[in-house]
Amino acid sequence: MENRQITVTSPLLPDLEDFQQMLCKIWNSKWITNNGYFHQKLEKALAEYLKVPYISLFTNGTLPLITALQALRVTGEVITTPYSFVATTHALWWNGIKPVFVDIDPDTCNLDPAKIEAAITPRTTAIMPVHCYGKPCDIVTIQEIADKYGLKVIYDAAHAFGVEVNGESILKAGDLSTLSFHATKVYNTIEGGALVMRDEQMKKRIDYLKNFGFAGETEVVAPGINSKMDEVRAAYGLLNLKQVDKAIEVRQQVAIRYREVLRDIEGITFFDDIPGVRHNYSYFPIFVEADKYGTTRDELYFKMKERGVLGRRYFYPLISTFSSYRELESAGENNLPVATRLASEVICLPMHHELSQDDITRILSLLVK
Repeated sequence: MENRQITVTSPLLPDLEDFQQMLCKIWNSKWITNNGYFHQKLEKALAEYLKVPYISLFTNGTLPLITALQALRVTGEVITTPYSFVATTHALWWNGIKPVFVDIDPDTCNLDPAKIEAAITPRTTAIMPVHCYGKPCDIVTIQEIADKYGLKVIYDAAHAFGVEVNGESILKAGDLSTLSFHATKVYNTIEGGALVMRDEQMKKRIDYLKNFGFAGETEVVAPGINSKMDEVRAAYGLLNLKQVDKAIEVRQQVAIRYREVLRDIEGITFFDDIPGVRHNYSYFPIFVEADKYGTTRDELYFKMKERGVLGRRYFYPLISTFSSYRELESAGENNLPVATRLASEVICLPMHHELSQDDITRILSLLVK
């Protein structure tokens, strides 16, 4: 149907009958939250799937960011990217931490390691990079800088579910990595998230923090919050874990088709796969250079929208332009020329496991002149 709306994403949903069977088990047990059977089972299954030593589940993807900063006792200033979803920087604000924006690498949209050292001050305590679009940051260089200056590194890995470099999980980089299992992600638990950590002691601390700080029935060891994942979403997540690889394979085929057609279109650029990286194809951003393409990004975006194809200008506008942050010294366009340019050029094309060949052809027909 030509008029059918093509959405930028579509949630991965488990089989309804299978989910109902798990719901019956939850109803019969009457244990619906507080580290129940399915919660424990999902933590174990995810740690195995993601090839990480320890993982702690959360009720959404923002609370792991807030909790990571608490767990590592981060204060003062944190170097981060303006090219991300607002939760990255909001987590700093909620912890009373000053964000310091650094420009991004045009080849990856990730924090540019070459710009980090110039932004470090005596008040800097950590670096919070984002694996943007699931493309791995330069974790080696970032860690070298962090070690040199005694800084913590927390990776916002909301886009990087299952991403590996030479067979090693990207989630093992830094001190902590956070995940989002929001409905729009490659893998979802409707709402949800997780923290990945290196050792059992840190997992114990984080598990305390996400449960009011309770270390026992009557002992509270820290001023924690309530951010536990419930049994319903944990069961849902277990079922989705069984089918996420197939969904990623379909996404990969969509990306291949997009690249085949778009490669020769002047004024449109995109990212290719990186050798040695297991990608999850969470997004397919294109960048529209108006002078070469003959149409601005916004003109193309609204043309697509009028024809029922919903792209997303992700990430536009930059976090640094929002009222909460625009007065920061690091927020000016002169400090962020690459991020400013790419934010004005980007459109994420529809990318999900339910796109048909007809859908892909229809999307591409709006881009080819």
